[in-house]
Amino acid sequence: MAGEPQDDCLFCKIVAKQVPATIVRETDTTVAFRDINPQAPTHVLVIPKAHHRDAAALAAAAPDLAADVLRETQAVADEEKLESYRVVFNTGAGAGQTVWHAHAHVLGGRGLEWPPG
Repeated sequence: MAGEPQDDCLFCKIVAKQVPATIVRETDTTVAFRDINPQAPTHVLVIPKAHHRDAAALAAAAPDLAADVLRETQAVADEEKLESYRVVFNTGAGAGQTVWHAHAHVLGGRGLEWPPG
């Protein structure tokens, strides 16, 4: 069920403190932690504490929570002193989503030209 912790979800386990992560921020509704395979000097994931499969499901089921996640991306960027940064939500396997818990990637600290490559 949407919102309920999933036993087989890595990010739910991070929220429950069952799996270690380098947490940089935490609010009542979100957790932000460093990506274990960074793609930029700053690469932080911001996740809702409630389980939602992907960004589309999160936005449909809990728009206020989706807004919390986006607000936290800015807070992370501010704390990391990023003048510019990219926020990415991968939705679906074809887009590179590998953990089925909605999450935003905050990337910065180097040039991030478009298209990526």
